[in-house]
Amino acid sequence: MSDIKLYDTRAFTGKFMPSEELHAFFRGDVGKFFIMRVEDMYQFVTRAVPASRSTITSCLYITEGEASIKIGSELYTIHADEMLFVPAGQVFSFREGEINKGYICGFQSDFLVGKLLKNNLLNEFDFLKIWGNPMIQPDRQSAEFIRRLLTRLLIDYSQNGLQNLDLLQSYLLTLLCEVNRIYRPASGSGPVTGVTITNRFRELLFKWIRTKKRVTEYASLLNITPNHLNKTVKAVTGKSPTRWIDETVLLEAKVLLSQTNLTVSEIALEVGLDDPSYFTRLFKKYEHQTPSEFRRMIEKS
Repeated sequence: MSDIKLYDTRAFTGKFMPSEELHAFFRGDVGKFFIMRVEDMYQFVTRAVPASRSTITSCLYITEGEASIKIGSELYTIHADEMLFVPAGQVFSFREGEINKGYICGFQSDFLVGKLLKNNLLNEFDFLKIWGNPMIQPDRQSAEFIRRLLTRLLIDYSQNGLQNLDLLQSYLLTLLCEVNRIYRPASGSGPVTGVTITNRFRELLFKWIRTKKRVTEYASLLNITPNHLNKTVKAVTGKSPTRWIDETVLLEAKVLLSQTNLTVSEIALEVGLDDPSYFTRLFKKYEHQTPSEFRRMIEKS
């Protein structure tokens, strides 16, 4: 590892952290919980973050300016007093150079498990699900409540780390419940049954994308016909199941291109494509560049 610099990050981690490890920290590879001001984060993260997968759920709340994050295949932009959630396991990326202020926090799924809390608690919040609407737009009163909770979390975490675990868990749960109260599902056309089928399809896609690439396979898992799945998903999302499958394969590939040293052929196999040349053609069809060109672009950023 070349020229690793040490930054004094004890204010939010309790220890000195090398720059490469700090990037891992923001990807969610270390720690059960963290919170810090967005403007403080930028002094350590000075370049765009390419397609990455986090092991934690993260939340970004903006108090000034705006922020854009690509979550899955969708780009979201939030402004003052708006927030975005990135569920654990979801692929995300964001560009450099944005000027904004706010809070960013992240937590492992088991962080909320304690003497007062149950194991499956996160399942009760649709905004933390792979198909949920990650963008929250609170009214003025709710925004004030959310700011106070984030400020309280930041103060206690900065001063005491994870020592007051019960207190941090309680404030975080209150924050999630407040968000859940104002949550609005993403707009989508079609009947409720169609939305339910589409959401279930996206969940299955997230789980099985490396081994299942055909619409017929997902239709079978849902106990419906491929034609019904095609019509339903297209009506609700505007994209066919095949398009969803292709985009999800490419998201997996982008993560591997940016976070591993695997060759393009090895990455093709990892995402379930036996033919590297087909993988390259598929990648270029959607990204207008080859996987190798995409990796070089990341390395230069």
